[in-house]
Amino acid sequence: MWHLFYDAALKVSIWGLVLGAGLPALFAVGVRSMIIANNPQGAAEVGVRSPVPPVVNRVIAVVCFALVVAAVAIGITIIVAAGLGKQVSFEHVYPTLVPKS
Repeated sequence: MWHLFYDAALKVSIWGLVLGAGLPALFAVGVRSMIIANNPQGAAEVGVRSPVPPVVNRVIAVVCFALVVAAVAIGITIIVAAGLGKQVSFEHVYPTLVPKS
């Protein structure tokens, strides 16, 4: 019985780290990459050095922002689906609303 408790606690901890601390950290990486991409000389003056070209930093920032927006959109979809009496299914590649079983 304790293994079920530890298994559930581990899942909650992992999801808490991913969504609770991971999304803000991912957003911070995107902001930092965008700042370095927009002003590489100014960033170097304050001690922020990047071996990556500005174009790559901009791509990193866009990918980070896209992942954060996708996570927020999926979260809102799950909340709205519960309010409509449905659930979100990831049976296909993209999330779909299906009736609760």
